[in-house]
Amino acid sequence: MELLVLGLAAMLGIHMIPSFGGLQRALEERFTENIYKIVFSIVSLVGLTLIIYGYDQARYEDYAPLYVPPYWTRHLVMLLMVPVFPLLMAAYFQGNIKRIVKHPMILSIKIWAFSHLLTNGEPQSVLLFGSFLLWAVFLRIRAKGRPVTYKIPEIPSQVLRNDVLAIVFGLLLYGLFVWKLHGILVGVPLSG
Repeated sequence: MELLVLGLAAMLGIHMIPSFGGLQRALEERFTENIYKIVFSIVSLVGLTLIIYGYDQARYEDYAPLYVPPYWTRHLVMLLMVPVFPLLMAAYFQGNIKRIVKHPMILSIKIWAFSHLLTNGEPQSVLLFGSFLLWAVFLRIRAKGRPVTYKIPEIPSQVLRNDVLAIVFGLLLYGLFVWKLHGILVGVPLSG
């Protein structure tokens, strides 16, 4: 589980820097913006790799579950996960969803992490999803005081198109995860 902890510290730690604008600017000024972005990307990739590898290794260790969720929570999670991918897409397809939600990616991470905590009571799962949930809550609190930096298109048809694209691509991705991707990427199939 040490690799999982190390990966979470690297991944979530490096992703906290932008929430402290002064720290990010200071690092960019000291090392240049390009060097900062390269180091940010490398640490993120190493952290993500350690999270994946550490979580996979921890699944084979003999840890007693912290709690055993009832079977029906699996169905609740399937329902809770429906908006996750459209919200994630809305972060990139800027439209009314992003204007209303303000931080759709953070909200998608919170829903994803919370819903997975409902069905996974093993220590490594609680550590993984709990860390992401706390991190996303922290980011959302920090983001409240910062000005919005994205620009929603001014042409209503573009805004509507972006919302439709976010929803369609998000639901398509959700469908692929339910059908096969979750089993392929995570090793836990969701459908028979």
